[in-house]
Amino acid sequence: MVLDTLKNAARYAGLKDGCSEAFGFLDQPGLADLPDGRYEVAGEKVFAIVDRTQGRKISDGKLEGHRKFIDIQYVISGDESMGWSPAAGLTNAVPYDEERDLEFFEGNPQSIVHVPPGSFAVFLPTDAHLPLIGEGPIHKVVVKVSVGDS
Repeated sequence: MVLDTLKNAARYAGLKDGCSEAFGFLDQPGLADLPDGRYEVAGEKVFAIVDRTQGRKISDGKLEGHRKFIDIQYVISGDESMGWSPAAGLTNAVPYDEERDLEFFEGNPQSIVHVPPGSFAVFLPTDAHLPLIGEGPIHKVVVKVSVGDS
């Protein structure tokens, strides 16, 4: 897991093919004005999901994981924290859904980090995460970057 601000995004552009495009999408003028929905950034290899939703308690969510995509979760506004645990050794609460690239795990996060507006968290397939911890409205963008071959 990585936690940083958008002004430092260039440091992570080489993490995986597609990360440069992902951070470019997040750095575009007018990002906060985009309607909720899915946006193609680089075909199916990089896409973004803009969402406005309510925060939740830790107990109202489950750790989740992805095998095919890196998540770059960028907070535009709101008070959001995210939970993290290594995915290795966790027990599935819901089996892996290959089509949605999503699985849920039992247990609580090993750590919780506050992700203030203007900051992002990067979750790799080796990470389990629990987003949307907070109270009140949260406006965010999740950019998905494929870990498959370029």
